[in-house]
Amino acid sequence: MSAAQPPTSEPSPPTLRDFDPSLELDDNRYEELLRSWQLRLLRLQVELRDERPFPVVVVFEGVDAGGKGGAIRRLTGHLDPRGYRVYPIGAPTEAEARHHYLWRFYTSMPERGQIAIFDRSWYGRVLVERVEGLAAEPEWQRAYDDIVDFEETHVRGGLVLVKFWLQITKDEQLERFQAREEDPFKEYKITEDDWRNRERWDEYQAAAEDMLQRTHRPWAPWTLVSGEDKRHARIHVLETVVTRLEQAMGWADAAQAV
Repeated sequence: MSAAQPPTSEPSPPTLRDFDPSLELDDNRYEELLRSWQLRLLRLQVELRDERPFPVVVVFEGVDAGGKGGAIRRLTGHLDPRGYRVYPIGAPTEAEARHHYLWRFYTSMPERGQIAIFDRSWYGRVLVERVEGLAAEPEWQRAYDDIVDFEETHVRGGLVLVKFWLQITKDEQLERFQAREEDPFKEYKITEDDWRNRERWDEYQAAAEDMLQRTHRPWAPWTLVSGEDKRHARIHVLETVVTRLEQAMGWADAAQAV
C-alpha cells in the first residue's frame, strides 16, 4: 500500500479573519464524537503499523493557551504509544544551534508506519523568532521558501503532513492565563514569556497571517481551528487527522461506521 498522491488543487489559504469564536459543542455530543473519532484513529494506526505505507507528521501551532496540549492529549489518548512520538519544541540546544535551523527537524522525521506530533515546530523561525527579533528579517523572509521546500521534499517522498493553527480571542487567552496561575497543577504552564508575548499580540497575529498565506500548499494545507471552545477544537483536530489519513490510505468508505 502507498500513500495517495498529494492533491494538486486546494481552496485558498485560511485567514485569521475566518476565525469563528462562537463554534462549540455540548458535553454529551463531545463525548460521543470523541469516542467515535478516537476509535477510527486507533484503527488507522493499526493499519499504519501493519502495512507501513507512509510516515505521518502532525504540526500544532497557535496562540499561547490556544489548546494545543489538550488537543494533542485527545489525539493520542487511545493510540499505541509505540507508534507515535510527541516533540515539544522550544529553543534549540547549543548543539542544534550550530546547524541550519531545520536540521533538528530533519532528524526527527518519522519512519514509515510511525506518527510524529510537533507541539510547535519549524515555523518558529517565522513566528517567535521573527517577532522577538531572534532572526534578522532576511533570515525569516528566506525561511518561507526553506520551509516550503522542506515540506515538499518529505511529502513527495510519501509523508502525510497535517498542520493546525489554533486560534482564540485575546479575552479568552487572558482568562486561561489567569486560570493557570490559580491552579497549582497548571501554574507551570504560565511564564513571564507568555505575558510578554501577549503584549505583542498584534505582531504575532500579523506573523501568523503571513505564515498561513505563504506556506499553505495543496500538499501541505493549513487547517484553522477555533479553540475558543476546547471541546470543539479537539474534535475538529481528530476529525481532520482521521479524514486526511483515510484519504491517503485510499479507504473507499471514509465514513465507515464505528
